[in-house]
Amino acid sequence: MDLIKGETLLKVQLLRDQFDNLEKHTQWGIDFVEKYTKFVKERTEIELSYARQIRNLSKKYQPKKKEEDDNKYTWCRAFHSTLNELNDYAGQHEVIAENMTSQIIAELTRYAQEIKTERKAHFHDGRKAQQHLEASWKQLEACKRKFERDCKEADRAQQYFEKLDADINVTKADVEKARQQAQMRHQMASDSKNEYSSYLQKFNQEQNEHYYTIIPNIFQNIQVMEEKRIERMGESLKTFAEVDRQILPIIGKCLDGITQVAESIEPNNDSSQVIESYKSGFEPPGDVEFEDYGQAMKRTVSETSLTNSRPDNRADRSSKAKSKTLWPFNKKSKSSNPEDFSHLPPEQRRKKLQAKIDDINKDIQKEMDQRDALTKMKEVYIKNPQMGDPNSVDPRLAEIAQNIEKLQVEAQKFEGWLAEVEGRLPVKSEPPRRTSVLYETQNSTPPTTNNNNCAQDRESPDGSYTEEPSSEVQSKVQPETAESGDEFDDADEEMLPTIGTCKALYPFEGVNEGTIAVTEGELLYVIEEDKGDGWTRVRRNEEEEGYVPTSYVEVFLDSNAKDVFSWRRVYLSEDS
Repeated sequence: MDLIKGETLLKVQLLRDQFDNLEKHTQWGIDFVEKYTKFVKERTEIELSYARQIRNLSKKYQPKKKEEDDNKYTWCRAFHSTLNELNDYAGQHEVIAENMTSQIIAELTRYAQEIKTERKAHFHDGRKAQQHLEASWKQLEACKRKFERDCKEADRAQQYFEKLDADINVTKADVEKARQQAQMRHQMASDSKNEYSSYLQKFNQEQNEHYYTIIPNIFQNIQVMEEKRIERMGESLKTFAEVDRQILPIIGKCLDGITQVAESIEPNNDSSQVIESYKSGFEPPGDVEFEDYGQAMKRTVSETSLTNSRPDNRADRSSKAKSKTLWPFNKKSKSSNPEDFSHLPPEQRRKKLQAKIDDINKDIQKEMDQRDALTKMKEVYIKNPQMGDPNSVDPRLAEIAQNIEKLQVEAQKFEGWLAEVEGRLPVKSEPPRRTSVLYETQNSTPPTTNNNNCAQDRESPDGSYTEEPSSEVQSKVQPETAESGDEFDDADEEMLPTIGTCKALYPFEGVNEGTIAVTEGELLYVIEEDKGDGWTRVRRNEEEEGYVPTSYVEVFLDSNAKDVFSWRRVYLSEDS
């Protein structure tokens, strides 16, 4: 009996241990599903953040309104197309996040809740079966203890009866009473035996059913649940890869689009656009005429250059303080641009004037459309007075008429300037002969230089330009020049004082107008220091002077040079 009891307790204990192990394992599997769901969620956040940063980057470098003219260049259009493709590329990463959220995160979250409920039901059934078996075992133990107790009572009652029956001193009534008590105890023991036997048979049947039917079914359900969880994990991992694979063709198209626009760049076309945009329309200067060596050698400029020429050398010398600076020594004007765009070269000026006329014509057309609309409205009011007062439209019509008149006057003004420019644009023919005039030195301003760039490498700045004066203008200017020539004759003959010396660090060819050629190590006089434009005015002798790059010479100014130079500039400005 004790052996049977020990085996039964061992089976119950082993069953309880297996349930505990399975409970821990299945809970770990559910935790792993939730952990993987969190991993995918963080991946979607990374994708959304990356897509947002890509979109912001694309938006940051999108062309502004003031940069719309850049679209005429193929390389600019290619870059803008790349930004658009990059925006689509970012959209595909948003698709990744969206698909992972709907196909993985949402599904696994729902499945985790389902598997938790299913797991709870399975272990509840297992615990219920285990509790029922334990209750049956306890009831069997109670029947067994009762049967044991009744058997012991029956033995004691039998022994007592036999003792009394053998004692001759005991009355017959007491012996009969003891005999009846012994019989009753034997009957109770027999009943307990039957009851114990019945419960034992029942327990064995329930135990067999528990271990061979109920518990295996529960374990089988838990196994199926666990296998479904593992299968769902595999499907989620596969979906994780498929979501990325689905967008690869679209991303490939985005990259192909970037490649196509890169291959569509046309350098020749872009350079032609630059030439068309910045060509000035100026005609190259003509040949330099022969000069008489009997006169003092002086630097000359062509009358077809960008300065106001004078036919009389004396008049040219007298116009130092009034003539415009010669290219490349003219500076960009810091004042506001004139309305007629006269600060631009002829070709650029023509384009600006034409664009202005087109804008004015568009405004005129808008005003005329409004006028036509109001006129029709007035006609409707006249035919149907109940719809409105016809006179209420008159003030607006009068205002529009005034606007149209102003715009037409402005258009005529710009058309006149355009006609003037188109009439002055040079026609390619024989280059004009140059007429030498004295190089303007008193008010000439050297151009700005960067590092050690020479004057001959300089582009024409966007400063003011003067064209070759017509014969009519020359006829008006010449008498004035002749009258004022004597006034500045003395100023021309006065030479600028030296303010120091300089030593040439590098050779300089000085091929442009207003420059002077120097050799390395040559010593020269400084007559005008650098005003911040990168040029220093020097003198070799009484007849040779000009500008050299400041970075090409080492200047040694006199102690009072700066004060003298400042005083001279004030003096000249007051004198002019």
